[in-house]
Amino acid sequence: MRTDSHQADFGTEMRRKRLTAGISLGQLAAQIFYSKAQLSKVERGLKEPSRELARLCDAALAADGELISLLPAFRPEIPDEIETTERRQADSDRSMADEEVWLMQLDGSNAGWFAPIGRRQAMLAGLTSAAGVGGHFSLPSPTPTGADGAGILAAFRQLFDEYRRLGQVMSPAFLLPSLIAQTHTVREVARSARPGIREDLFRLGSRYAEYIGWLVQENGDEQGALWWTQRAVELARAGGDEDLAAYAMVRRALVTLYRDDGEQTVALAQRAQGPALPPRIRGLAAQREAQGHAILGDHRASMTCLDRARGLLHQASSNDEPTIGTIHLSDPAQMVTGWCLHDLGRPGQATEVLDRELAQVPAHALRTRARYGIRQARAHANAGDIDHACALAADLLGAAATVRSATIAADLRQLAATLNRHSRHQAVRELAPELGTALSLITPA
Repeated sequence: MRTDSHQADFGTEMRRKRLTAGISLGQLAAQIFYSKAQLSKVERGLKEPSRELARLCDAALAADGELISLLPAFRPEIPDEIETTERRQADSDRSMADEEVWLMQLDGSNAGWFAPIGRRQAMLAGLTSAAGVGGHFSLPSPTPTGADGAGILAAFRQLFDEYRRLGQVMSPAFLLPSLIAQTHTVREVARSARPGIREDLFRLGSRYAEYIGWLVQENGDEQGALWWTQRAVELARAGGDEDLAAYAMVRRALVTLYRDDGEQTVALAQRAQGPALPPRIRGLAAQREAQGHAILGDHRASMTCLDRARGLLHQASSNDEPTIGTIHLSDPAQMVTGWCLHDLGRPGQATEVLDRELAQVPAHALRTRARYGIRQARAHANAGDIDHACALAADLLGAAATVRSATIAADLRQLAATLNRHSRHQAVRELAPELGTALSLITPA
C-alpha cells in the first residue's frame, strides 16, 4: 500500500516521540480518546492524521508544535487587499465620478448578491438609488450641518446599533441587502455634509462596511469579506481615521484562521500591533496572533500574546464611536484563551475556561453563544465527556440554524467528526439526526 510522505513523516516522528516519552500506544489512545487501531495506522503511515488528532498528539507528547509542523499546508496565501501608501495617494486623487456604487439585487428565489459599478456607469444607466432596485432619488438640499447634521449622525448610529443586535439573531442573508443600502446612504450623505459632520459620517460608514465584511464572511464568502473590509478602510480614511487599515489586518487574519493557516494568521496579526495604534486594535490583534500560534502548537507564544491582549484591552478607552470587535463578551481575552487551549490540544483546560465564560454571555446573543458554545462542546467531546458535549450541542443547534454562520458551521462539522468516533454512544445516536439537519441548513450552498 502506497503511503503519502507527509503521513509517513508524521507517523514516524509521532512514534519516535511516543517511545521517547515511554508511553504505549494504548496509553496514548486512552489519553486523547482515539482508538489504538487508528493511532497504529497513523504511526505506520497508512492513515492521514486529522489536524485535530495532530494537535492532541502534539500536546500529549509535549512536541511543542513539531508534529503539527509536519502536516501539509492547508490553503494558499490570500491576496493582500490592503493598499500601499503610493496606491492610497493615487486613489485619493480619483474623481468622485469614478467611485463605486453598490448595487444589491434579489431574484425570484430570494437569492441575493451585490455588484460594485462605477458612478459614471450608474448615472448613465439611471441607477442612483441606494439599493439599485429601480427608480432614483437625489439628496436633499441644503446639506446636513449643525444640529440637523448631528441628528442625522445620531440616527445613523442608532440604526447601526440595531443592525448589530439583529445580527445576533438573524441570518446574514436577511440583513445584507438593507445594510449595504444603508452603508451606501451614509456614504452619500457624508459626501454632501459640511466639514465636521462629514468626517464623523465617513467614520460611521466605515463601521457599517466593516460589519458587512464580517457578515459576508459569516455567509461563506471570504473574497467578498475582504472586499468589504477594504471599503471600510477607504471610508475610514475619508473620515481621517488611518487606524482601521491596521484592524483590517485582524479581519484578514480571521479568514486565514478559519483556513487553519497559523503562519499567515500570526503574520497578519503582527502587522496590526504597531505602538502608535490604539490599544483596542492592538489588543484584538494580539488575540488573533495568539489563535495563530495555537494552530501552530506554540503554547508559550499563544499564552504570551493573550497576556499582552488582556493588558491592552484593559487600557482601551471608550468613545462615542461603535466598538470595534465583539460587544457581547465580558472578557474577550479570557474567552479566546479557552479557544486557544482547545486548538493547543488541551481540551480539559479549555472546558474549564469556556464553561465559565459562556455562562456570562447574554441569552439574546445567539450568534456569540453558538460560536463559542459549539467550541465548548468540541472541547468536552475531545476531553472524553461525550454526554455533556451532546447536551451542549443539542441546546445550540436551534441558534446555529437561526444565525446561519459559515464559521460556526465549520466548528459544527468538526464536532460531528469527533462525535462520529463515538457513534455507538447513546447520546451520539440520539443527537445525530438533529445534528445532520442543522448542518444541512447552515452550510452555504
